[in-house]
Amino acid sequence: MNAAPFSSLSADHQRLQALVGAWRGEEEISGTQWADPGTAASEVLAEAQFGGLFVVQRYRQRRDGTVSFGSHNVFGFDQQNSLVTMHQFDSMGLVPASPATGAWNGSELVLDRLSPRGAARVTYIFDDADTYLMRLHFKPAGSDSWQDMVSGVYRRVSPSSINGF
Repeated sequence: MNAAPFSSLSADHQRLQALVGAWRGEEEISGTQWADPGTAASEVLAEAQFGGLFVVQRYRQRRDGTVSFGSHNVFGFDQQNSLVTMHQFDSMGLVPASPATGAWNGSELVLDRLSPRGAARVTYIFDDADTYLMRLHFKPAGSDSWQDMVSGVYRRVSPSSINGF
């Protein structure tokens, strides 16, 4: 079966292609129950799959030269509900009951996910085709306050400069 060319994708699927590429990031980590405060370096490799219907993203965070966190994310667009989806599997090993869902607002993609632990919100802000910002916030179950977790700036690099994926 041949994959559909990108030109035949819906506009919503085409928007997901902004995530595609090899990226390096500098991150600020807030002190939380899961991590100590500090800085981190990250690498992100994202590829269009199934003719662009999905974007598969591999993420690796390093602190003090050691991989401290990794994730495998699958982005899609749920046409029936008009929502961007993100299924995340990560090195913490918690299996998500449901994907994060959200929408584009101009150059921002905002995705929310609920779990028994609370709510998580990730925001991607695209400054241009070669730079984006990411912010991750968490609201513990029973709380009304969002906590900063991670914020970073990511710049496009050559795929060959990212090793080990």
